[in-house]
Amino acid sequence: MASLRRVLRVAATCALGRAARNLGLQPLATEARPTTEKSVPYQRTLKEEAQGASVVPQGPSQPLPSTANVVVIGGGSLGCQTLYHLAKLGVGGAVLLERERLTSGTTWHTAGLLWQLRPSDVEVELLAHTRQVVSRDLEEETGLHTGWIQNGGLFIASNQQRLNEYKRLMSLGKAYGIESHVLSPAETKSLYPLMNVDDLYGTLYVPQDGTMDPAGTCTTLTRAAVARGAQVIENCAVTGIRVRTDDFGVRRVAAVETEHGSIQTPCVVNCAGVWASKVGRMAGVKVPLVAMHHAYVVTERIEGIQNMPNVRDHDASVYLRLQGDALSVGGYEANPIFWEEVSDKFAFGLFDLDWDVFTQHIEGAINRVPVLEKTGIKSTVCGPESFTPDHKPLMGEAPELRGFFLGCGFNSAGMMLGGGCGQELAHWIVHGRPEKDMYSYDIRRFHHSLTDHTRWIRERSHESYAKNYSVVFPHDEPLAGRNMRRDPLHEELLGQGCVFQERQGWERPGWFNPQETAQVLDYDYYGAYGNQAHKDYTYSRLLGDEYTFDFPPHHHMIQKECLACRGAAAVFNMSYFGKFYLLGVDARKAADWLFSADVNRPPGDCYYLAVGGAVAQHNWSHINTVLQDQEFRCQLMDSSEDLGMLSIQGPASRDILQDVLDADLSNEAFPFSTHQLVRAAGHLVRAIRLSFVGELGWELHVPRASCLPVYRAVMAAGARHGLVNAGYRAIDSLSIEKGYRHWHADLRPDDSPLEAGLAFTCKLKTSVPFLGREALEKQRATGLRRRLICLTVEEEVPMFGLEAIWRNGQVVGHVRRADFGFTVNKTIAYGYIRDPSGGPVSLDFVKNGEYALERMGVTYAAQVHLKSPFDPDNKRVKGIY
Repeated sequence: MASLRRVLRVAATCALGRAARNLGLQPLATEARPTTEKSVPYQRTLKEEAQGASVVPQGPSQPLPSTANVVVIGGGSLGCQTLYHLAKLGVGGAVLLERERLTSGTTWHTAGLLWQLRPSDVEVELLAHTRQVVSRDLEEETGLHTGWIQNGGLFIASNQQRLNEYKRLMSLGKAYGIESHVLSPAETKSLYPLMNVDDLYGTLYVPQDGTMDPAGTCTTLTRAAVARGAQVIENCAVTGIRVRTDDFGVRRVAAVETEHGSIQTPCVVNCAGVWASKVGRMAGVKVPLVAMHHAYVVTERIEGIQNMPNVRDHDASVYLRLQGDALSVGGYEANPIFWEEVSDKFAFGLFDLDWDVFTQHIEGAINRVPVLEKTGIKSTVCGPESFTPDHKPLMGEAPELRGFFLGCGFNSAGMMLGGGCGQELAHWIVHGRPEKDMYSYDIRRFHHSLTDHTRWIRERSHESYAKNYSVVFPHDEPLAGRNMRRDPLHEELLGQGCVFQERQGWERPGWFNPQETAQVLDYDYYGAYGNQAHKDYTYSRLLGDEYTFDFPPHHHMIQKECLACRGAAAVFNMSYFGKFYLLGVDARKAADWLFSADVNRPPGDCYYLAVGGAVAQHNWSHINTVLQDQEFRCQLMDSSEDLGMLSIQGPASRDILQDVLDADLSNEAFPFSTHQLVRAAGHLVRAIRLSFVGELGWELHVPRASCLPVYRAVMAAGARHGLVNAGYRAIDSLSIEKGYRHWHADLRPDDSPLEAGLAFTCKLKTSVPFLGREALEKQRATGLRRRLICLTVEEEVPMFGLEAIWRNGQVVGHVRRADFGFTVNKTIAYGYIRDPSGGPVSLDFVKNGEYALERMGVTYAAQVHLKSPFDPDNKRVKGIY
């Protein structure tokens, strides 16, 4: 038996050896076999208990059906939740295949915590559904208790930034009716007497958080699903996925193969956890995740701990889960162990705990609950978990194979997110799309060049794991997996002080700092695994300056870019945009169906599409899916790597470009929203008169080899007009002033054009059918239940999204996107609001309210705008100044 303090002392004796090892090149991970026995005395591990339990009968628990409408692979949290929700949607003939027994992979050893508040409104909604299913729905349906315990949750803030983050979560929670309280150290001590509060700034207390029992939850889920006609077959490992190619050359799921027979099915759901990559390879589908060891220890009995809330001390990277009259202690390390060779025989299994890795959590735990110093360790739990490059799950239909869905890579949060994600995945399968905005989880969010790039997946997954408990700041960027895709202007702009952002592997300009060069260096794993941590790293230092909920130190530099664009001109490098050609005899039919706007044009069979780079892969996959489903005789060609894109915007843009382009740029010769093939400094380019910042301006779509000379010609011509380089941070500010909508902020898959104020983009006055038309007509007839509004705040206060929107003393929504508008000198926010009475949200409802925005528990009076606060009459884009 050992106390946590004893563990800490014994592990410290290994420090000299570890330091010596770190002088040389170290392997990035250990093997899956048990680690060398450490000189830490503890009685047993759960592995010993599990070994006896893993002996199972041979053969499937029941005969396999010859056919099934859906086959779910994997009997963990996600598999059981997906089967349950498919059954609730009325899907008959749904089958779950588990190679061993339910929960035998990673689910059985999960801590089972559920925290309702996250810095994502979508995750808040998903967690709310999980809680409803586990705490209420299943018991009402089956009469069985799932093991749900509502003991509350405490988030610990030991610095001001962390407390600010929690205050943001509290404000967001108000929009969803989630009770939460920011407590002082004294109030925290009263709630949790065993806690040390001497170093606290405060805590966030959520009374209705709790814990789930994996076995009880999954058993109840499958019982409810079977009662609705589903089948659960254990002891039946999948050995292959049979694929067919249809008459249009599209790959589709045909059957699932096992050692005991095959099941013909058009739909497979990969819920295999850390084994999901292997299941994907059976079908030729890339599944970008890695397996890592993830651990916690269970203490002996602690007097007075009963009924205490669960605790997350993010700054100490440790959580404390109530487990009866004891605590489970775990966390996230900077040097997690990768499971290199994922074993198929690993059922109800655990690794020996590597105390060298785990010990870093103990000191934080003892500091937070001092009684742990003299508390013994009853058992250790170190099992495999799957982690992804952005710490978000992998969901949705794989672009490589129709009918093959993913529900995996849950980053140790599968129990928490299982209910919400299982519901959305079931809806996705049945109706072709999820109900909620699942873009952040959609497997199509990753560019295809990255989903099987081993180094990128490994680096990004490590950083996401190591930063899991970090404060989520609005403008954070990864340091891992950088410089994967660079456009022709990258080195040129780097030399001019560009501070880059990363999207879809692309390095794109964020903002400009002419005083120094901010090269993005190779990933150093934060000094883990024997790597030398970078010193005097300019990019990392500038990124660290962004770690604030206030205006960053370079706020004034973004202001200069914005005001230069409004007063003279700015050039934006938008080369990372997706550039596609829609070609073929049915291209016009496809465009009419795909796009809500009227794209009627002279006879032809080609369309040029320029789409935001961050969503290019998603757009590509969506369009191809529609082309396949509608059997249009056309194809999509990707020219994203072959073309660059420069946007020159501002009142001086015409004068600048007139010196560069061999075309008449007058309003009469080159009207707004038209394009021409012209020559720029002798190079053939496509010039499009468009703006995403609300100014007179043109986009130049340039062949890759011509990008650098064209850019230099534009800069030379603009030198006497005040032309400056500007980045996407300036675009964010300029576009919100003008009211231009941003995808996945103002606009998401679960929003409609009518709700977003974009009815003018829909050809509803024509008789031409298009995808989504019937839904829009129905919504227009019944009235909008929510509406996007613009609000400004007179006080110069930073806002970034998630702030609660108050109307007449009631919370009616939350902010989706906010930024500071330098031209109007105000904070501007956009968010969707609802009528608390449940009625339609009319324009009169919007106009006749008094508004305020709540930031970190403080409300600020706000003014609502029915038009954009800057140039509401759209004069500037027409060249009228």
